[in-house]
Amino acid sequence: MAPSLRTALDHLRQSPSAVAVIRDAGLLAEAAAHDGGRAGVTLLLEAVLADDELIAVAAVHALGEIFDDEADAALAGLLLHPRAFLREHAAWVLGGRLPRLAAIEPLRDMVVGGGFPAMLAQRTLETWSGPAGDHIAAALESALTGQEDPDVRQRIVETLGLAGGPAAGETLRLIATDKSETARVRGTAVAALGDRLGDRAAADVIESLWGSTGGDLGGLVRLAAVDLGLVEAGAPALRTSGLTVAQLFLHADLDPQLSQAGAGDNGGIATLLVRLGDALADQPGVDRVLTMSRGTPAAALATLSPGGSHVLGAVPVPAVPATQAWPSRVAARRGIRRLLRAHRVDVLHLRMADVGSLAAAEAAAGLGIPTVFTLAPDPHAAIDALDRTGELRRDDFGRHDEREHYWFRARLVQRLTSAATHVALFPRPWLSRDLRDLVGIDVTRVSTRYSVVPEGIDLQVSLAAAAAPPAADLADLIATLPPERRHLPLALSVGRLHRVKGMAAVVRAWAQDPSLTARCNLVIVGGDLRNPSPDEREQLDLIDAVLNEYPAARAGLLLPGHRPHDVVARWLAVAAADHGIYVCGSLKEEFGLALLEALAAGLVVIGPASGGPATYIEPGVTGFLVEPGALATAFRPALDLAVREPGARVDRARDRIRDGLTVQSMAAALADVYTAVTSAAAQS
Repeated sequence: MAPSLRTALDHLRQSPSAVAVIRDAGLLAEAAAHDGGRAGVTLLLEAVLADDELIAVAAVHALGEIFDDEADAALAGLLLHPRAFLREHAAWVLGGRLPRLAAIEPLRDMVVGGGFPAMLAQRTLETWSGPAGDHIAAALESALTGQEDPDVRQRIVETLGLAGGPAAGETLRLIATDKSETARVRGTAVAALGDRLGDRAAADVIESLWGSTGGDLGGLVRLAAVDLGLVEAGAPALRTSGLTVAQLFLHADLDPQLSQAGAGDNGGIATLLVRLGDALADQPGVDRVLTMSRGTPAAALATLSPGGSHVLGAVPVPAVPATQAWPSRVAARRGIRRLLRAHRVDVLHLRMADVGSLAAAEAAAGLGIPTVFTLAPDPHAAIDALDRTGELRRDDFGRHDEREHYWFRARLVQRLTSAATHVALFPRPWLSRDLRDLVGIDVTRVSTRYSVVPEGIDLQVSLAAAAAPPAADLADLIATLPPERRHLPLALSVGRLHRVKGMAAVVRAWAQDPSLTARCNLVIVGGDLRNPSPDEREQLDLIDAVLNEYPAARAGLLLPGHRPHDVVARWLAVAAADHGIYVCGSLKEEFGLALLEALAAGLVVIGPASGGPATYIEPGVTGFLVEPGALATAFRPALDLAVREPGARVDRARDRIRDGLTVQSMAAALADVYTAVTSAAAQS
């Protein structure tokens, strides 16, 4: 029996943590659906407007479970609230309700404003497009009048493509052929016309533009022609006895050499997918692997043909940081759907609660392709860590949520888990407990639906790097240090410059202790230093603030920026030979591939005590595990351990990696999962 609405609210108010509120918010929604009525709307609105912003978000979603006109009016009214996080959640919740004409213009205005709110508004307007398509099209067309900003026009035109109906189609055709429009706006209209299957007028426009346009616009014309079935993309993928598996990470610039590793969002997941795709293609029963990431329209067209056992497919979306990529949902879904069709994908593996997974899940559902989802308590673990350190409070949750979209991402994890045919899990010391407490999912209830699949590295890359000659580029870098510091061991940290990775925290832990700065140099490898993203800029500013506070540390800090993956492997090997250490300052690591690579290179490692690292780092033997905020306590013991019996320690670490932590063992486990998933899909 559902609790009363007031009882459910009291329960959430007394919850000990932010993740507990997010996890248990369904109780409030259930109570709202049961109680409802005018009194329920009043009570929830009081909670929405109170100081506890965490409860306020839960109350907005609970309003969505009361199906009457007063709840509709309350949600529509929140679209005009001065606080952005309340507007965003109201826009999201309205997508699950019948269209409300009074809400169309505020939602349209959110589209005009751009960013994450625009994506939420677009989703809701798309769900309303059937019964309210003409009203939506009219509102969007009026917003185009007099609007000159090409970015705003692009967003309006893209949303118009979701509205459907003849009026929207006519406007799209006019914009697609209007040479006074910017190429980007025209290209958006062209791409939207490509979705209008069976629309002869749309096909006529695409045919008329064929051959008369070049550049990215010409590429989008050709892609739209493919979508409409006017032309073949190239040699179609053949049906074979083996599987075609797809995976993706949209926020990376992937190439076989991993030349962009560590820049922007080209982190461990980008490295993993390239190595894993190669290893999967070698597995019995797998014929082809499609790894999707962002690219140009021309690259998207070129990668529609099979082209080998591991294809790096391109999705034409803007090259922006992952946190800013949510508005790419429509373009991402279209590009992913096109690749899934062209390559005749049998199973799609999703990872991470990001716009790529959101768009890919929608595309796969439309095509009837089964999915596998790697479930990690993310963003739950990050929320929990910030909550425990006091950086996230209930009275300022909305500010954090506006930036990181914690609630949306947490719900996306639940949605992807629910829709997946099979769920892969990272190993954790207390796996069932953590997933129950953090995510609210009991993985013991249907155990056959879940598999623990550790990630893995290519150990041969690390062994080859250890046997290679000393890295001249690293030697040149060390030569820039003062002469008296050039003989000191190195403490390395490798990864993206992002607050979750804690690079500034690593610098502070080292810089604030003069005995540490005198004992080792610190090398932070990662980031695009010439054109930093906002996240990279934030970390660089924090690092600079630390150095202003501890100016003596400047002499021992090296910031070389990102380096190709094979270069980093050589640097790790050199640092290990000189009794260096590896330091991971992440708030959380679901598994920690960089830590594994450092262990394989022979380094003593410092990693977070939560998550995957605790399953392979042996405290005091191969490294140390630390709680958030306690990084400085492990530096000195790690340096001490690095000089004690390194041969035995390195052998022990590499034996642990050989025992199920290689990319080959990961590929074998996943191949079995994919076979089972497709067999079950064929029988259903």
